[in-house]
Amino acid sequence: MNQLIKTTTNDEGDIIVSGRELHFFLEVKEKYTEWFKRMLGYGFVESTDFVLVSERTETNNPKNPFTKITNHALKLDMAKEISMIQRNEKGKQARQYFIEVEKRWNDPDMIIKRAHEILERKVAKLITQNLMLEQQVHELKPKADYTDIILKNKSLVTITQIAKDYGMSGEKLNKLLRELKVQFKQGEQWFLYSKYHDKGYTHSSTMNITRKDGTPDVVLNTKWTQKGRLFIYNLLKKHDIVPMIEINFEEAN
Repeated sequence: MNQLIKTTTNDEGDIIVSGRELHFFLEVKEKYTEWFKRMLGYGFVESTDFVLVSERTETNNPKNPFTKITNHALKLDMAKEISMIQRNEKGKQARQYFIEVEKRWNDPDMIIKRAHEILERKVAKLITQNLMLEQQVHELKPKADYTDIILKNKSLVTITQIAKDYGMSGEKLNKLLRELKVQFKQGEQWFLYSKYHDKGYTHSSTMNITRKDGTPDVVLNTKWTQKGRLFIYNLLKKHDIVPMIEINFEEAN
């Protein structure tokens, strides 16, 4: 079966369709936000039939290369009903496609495969959450009233800010620190190896997010202290990697 419209699954095992992708396939002339608002007039309920999702998209403005747009993660039944409402050939085509997706979804072999994949995702998520907790517990934790001061302290910097000192991207510096056995990646997140947890190099906090399929999740927001920044400097210098300012100084002299 050709994939006419992309479908995904959320943590609850529901088939999810992007509202914007469905809107594009149906070749609706009306603006997405206006069209979706009109579709809501058919009685669809937020958190039951769909979830609001905020996405980042590229622009043609060099000063502001990204902007946020509104999208919706639709459950399959809602996607089928919206397709039928269009009363045209594209709507009929989309509805038949979703019916076929549902048939395959309910195939016994697919149910077993899906259960295994859901279990794997849950295990991976538990591992990630445990790593997040472990890193936070082992980081130097000052008294509660002093924590607020640290969180507001401008001396806490992101890996991207440190990377700019070396003329590289945050992604490249992260990979370099992985090669030097400072950190490792679990899923989409970076974690320090346990030997560095209690050195005062980082300060981490958790942040609630919503995935593209509407699933809520928690990620670790880690920033480096000035002590951590100095650690990275000394570590990289041992491997002949120095900040741009030092290179420029040497060239000028």
